[in-house]
Amino acid sequence: MGSHCTRGCAFCNIGLGHVSPLDPEEPARVGEAAARLGLRHVVITSVTRDDLPDGGAEHFAETVRQVRAQVPGCTVEVLIPDFQGNEAALHTVIDVAPEIINHNVETVPELYTAIRPQANFEQSLTLLQRVHDAGIVSKSGLMLGLGESHEQVKQLLARLHEVQCQIVTVGQYMRPSLKHPEVVEYVTPEDFEALACYARELGIPHVFSAPRVRSSYNAAMFV
Repeated sequence: MGSHCTRGCAFCNIGLGHVSPLDPEEPARVGEAAARLGLRHVVITSVTRDDLPDGGAEHFAETVRQVRAQVPGCTVEVLIPDFQGNEAALHTVIDVAPEIINHNVETVPELYTAIRPQANFEQSLTLLQRVHDAGIVSKSGLMLGLGESHEQVKQLLARLHEVQCQIVTVGQYMRPSLKHPEVVEYVTPEDFEALACYARELGIPHVFSAPRVRSSYNAAMFV
């Protein structure tokens, strides 16, 4: 949906700038790329487009349709923005039934003002609950090392369990450039593993937690 974003999340290296009209041929090209690469599982994501009435939800839906049309049997995960809480937009994506819908909470709510100022933590949780209630596997992820406390992370994991999130990824924040927030802490592998154990004890079925874990880490394992 373009190379510029309408959000200014502090951790991200995608620039703000003039956004272009959606390219109606893009979904078909994504499907073609998946076919030419011989993919069996495709993860689809985008910039955030708050300028669009549906936040790009129909563009996501058409991309899912094109991947399935051009790669029969391929499974699909979408990593979506919050659509500004627009439930109808979310259901546009839900209605094409991707195997997994991912929406990252990114960090603890106490850091949203500094790190994710245009997002709303409770809104993100509501999205994840709606995904689960629709019968689709829900997934979310967060970064560590931005200044959060261990207890805040545990509280966040508990909230993800409350909304029945089924897959969680936890990784180390890495500074994209000197213009981005500094890394406050390099979390140890042992602490990552302790958080994974805690999340599993809560009842979250699938947890990837390690320094190099990212949203798409081993994405095809649970479809």
